Amino acid sequence: MTSQHKQKQESSRKAELLSTPVEHIDITTFDARPIIDAMGKMSFTSRDLARATELFNMMIADKDCTVVLTLAGSTSAGGCMDLYTALVKNNMVDAIVSTGASIVDMDFFEALGFKHYQGSQSVNDQVLRDMYIDRIYDTYIDEEELQNCDAAICAIADALPAKPYSSREFIREMGRWLKTHSKKKGSLIETAFDCDVPIFCPAFTDSSAGFGLVMHQAKNPDKHLTLDSIRDFRELTDIKIEAGTTGLLMIGGGVPKNFMQDTVVCAEMLGHTVPMHKYAVQITVADVRDGACSSSTLKEACSWGKVDLTYEQMVFAEAGSVVPLLASDAYHRGHWKNRQPRRWSKMFDKK
Repeated sequence: MTSQHKQKQESSRKAELLSTPVEHIDITTFDARPIIDAMGKMSFTSRDLARATELFNMMIADKDCTVVLTLAGSTSAGGCMDLYTALVKNNMVDAIVSTGASIVDMDFFEALGFKHYQGSQSVNDQVLRDMYIDRIYDTYIDEEELQNCDAAICAIADALPAKPYSSREFIREMGRWLKTHSKKKGSLIETAFDCDVPIFCPAFTDSSAGFGLVMHQAKNPDKHLTLDSIRDFRELTDIKIEAGTTGLLMIGGGVPKNFMQDTVVCAEMLGHTVPMHKYAVQITVADVRDGACSSSTLKEACSWGKVDLTYEQMVFAEAGSVVPLLASDAYHRGHWKNRQPRRWSKMFDKK
């Protein structure tokens, strides 16, 4: 077989593997209230989900409550991208703390016109590597397209003044850039920009952004921007101090969850008396037996002075299978319609 023929075969096989895009669920097209109500009369995870949904609705209905969404894991790539955008667009979320992957590799990536694809977890991964296909369990990404995403991050950084930025500040510039460069409108980053909802990624460089920013620094060794995760922590704490009452909807755990929970302790260390997070819901498959649960159970977090125990609920489930039900229920109950937008980004724009 000639080299040219082999390349043609691999190109055909790659096109076949990347032929079925992941379609993101639209929570406005179905009403989950009846099934959530029914689950509330059941047991085990069903009842936990029903209570978690009730608490999320309480957060939205509480006129004093700032709602913070934390994102970890790959639900955005798996079909929940438009769901999170809908929460922002319909004023159910006031701030986001996320992994870099959810924001850059998944949301920004698709805003550039690229897609995630349905695949298989049982395929030969060396074959995927040879074709430059990256795998997230049963979901595929074209590595060449992901490198274009890296290059876009580099281009945004190259155009900005060389100084330290919080991840929130840099992501806001990504949103501004997408206003004129996006191929897919309505991304989470662009919607958050429009709604003045700040997005924080404390571990921002642990994603495609990291590659793009390394390229930026390599091109500009003597004059380049940097990211300041300490300012991320301070800015999140400023929101907690100003907001007072807060509710957390946590998808997965890890850095985003812990960063947001820690704002209570940080505020106290800065001399401010703030309440623990009044409401807290975490949806995760992480185990508790190793002492972690992707950054502690919510009850355990109370011992650290982070989360109040009155309105907290753990849901041990794969988030992609239950978050659509929770979000659809909240959308159709409609508490968001009478809610005042917080627009926390404007607080930082004034500084």
